[in-house]
Amino acid sequence: MHDLNVLALIKGGERFVYVYDDGSRDTVIGALRDQAADPDVTLNWFDAAVLTERARHQATRSDGQTPSRI
Repeated sequence: MHDLNVLALIKGGERFVYVYDDGSRDTVIGALRDQAADPDVTLNWFDAAVLTERARHQATRSDGQTPSRI
């Protein structure tokens, strides 16, 4: 069984939810960048940066290291 990670952002009336496994982390980060660059998507660069940092934080936690608070 694979562990899943969840990133979620509620922005106004929109919800951005990403569910991925550890092997897909780089793909999710790339998708965040692509969405931030898309003028038709309300996810902006700040949002993408925050979600990317959270994804990296989740990676640290899955490696067995003690997480710091965000």
